Amino acid sequence: MASRVGLETHVLRHWEDVGLLRPGRDAAGRRRYSRDDLVRIAVIQRSKAAGMTLDQVHVLLDAEAVDRHRVLEAHIADLDRRMEEMRRSRAMTEHALQCRAHDIATCPRFKAAVDDIVGDVVGADW
Repeated sequence: MASRVGLETHVLRHWEDVGLLRPGRDAAGRRRYSRDDLVRIAVIQRSKAAGMTLDQVHVLLDAEAVDRHRVLEAHIADLDRRMEEMRRSRAMTEHALQCRAHDIATCPRFKAAVDDIVGDVVGADW
């Protein structure tokens, strides 16, 4: 299963150890993954790629978790924040690609892309 989904076997064993997976076993004790296990692995992979922690994934996969909505709402807020950062980074990179300034940090439009960070630091005591 690990090679089928592009993971190392220790990753699947770890996910089993923390309670995210519960594959069946054959008579010899070898793990036997079902289609449901494969779907669960895919959900874990996609959730990890989206920045969720294993604790958050555990809550996601537990319909009875009391704080499920709170955890998922917090993750959506984090995704929104990261998407905005990605949008800013893309715009800055696109500008840098087309900018004629040899030293990009001297370009006023490029500097404006980091004003939110520089503004906070400039006002601080050095």
